[in-house]
Amino acid sequence: MPAAGNAQGDCIVSRVGQSSSQPGQVRIRLPPDVRHTDRLRTWRTVISKLFTPLKLRDIEFPNRLFLAPMCQWSVEDGVPGDWHMVHLGSRAVGGAGLVMVEATSVTPEGRISPFDLGLWDDGQAAAFAPITSFIKAQGSVATVQLAHAGRKASRDRPWRGGGHVGPEDGGWQPVAPSPAPFDEDWAMPRQLSADDIDALVAGWRDAARRSLEAGFEVIELHFAHGYLAHQFLSPISNHREDE
Repeated sequence: MPAAGNAQGDCIVSRVGQSSSQPGQVRIRLPPDVRHTDRLRTWRTVISKLFTPLKLRDIEFPNRLFLAPMCQWSVEDGVPGDWHMVHLGSRAVGGAGLVMVEATSVTPEGRISPFDLGLWDDGQAAAFAPITSFIKAQGSVATVQLAHAGRKASRDRPWRGGGHVGPEDGGWQPVAPSPAPFDEDWAMPRQLSADDIDALVAGWRDAARRSLEAGFEVIELHFAHGYLAHQFLSPISNHREDE
């Protein structure tokens, strides 16, 4: 968002798609008794920190425009391809400081749908590598959201109703802390055993390692929205009394 002043001392902030006195501009008028030097000083403070760098630990973001993770339902076997190169790469070209990949499952049965991304094997990490490389070449920070949907897994694409996808259609029985479905018309999940939970911990660890190998610089853990980690935290979905 470039900005400039004019001879009248107005602060003009360019904004794509915004109509005002001139197409693509917003005019901010200051009181007429404000001196020109004060106008310039005010102009500098008006411009948001949104477009200034931000450093967190050893990662510096060129700005505070972060692309949120958005499910695309556009892959097979969890492997990203041309769709995600365009979807994510175009946002990096557009200037987003951080580009975050949608919920990416740490196990096959953790996907929200059969059409979601994964990082449970090395082939998926290798497929991500050219995408993260392109994102970073545009000056953005490549980020991945690791997830496991738990009892809310194996759902269809939203434009097809979002219902449960059974094994006969490429789906699976979801897993959860306890055999309690999300709702009456949702699939009954299988309760995770202690060994299953140990395997899941290893799955999260391995997915984090693959994320780094794939070129991601930041990892977000999806522990909200009623997905698996959230299910363990809630007495509504976790009825366990074991260790």
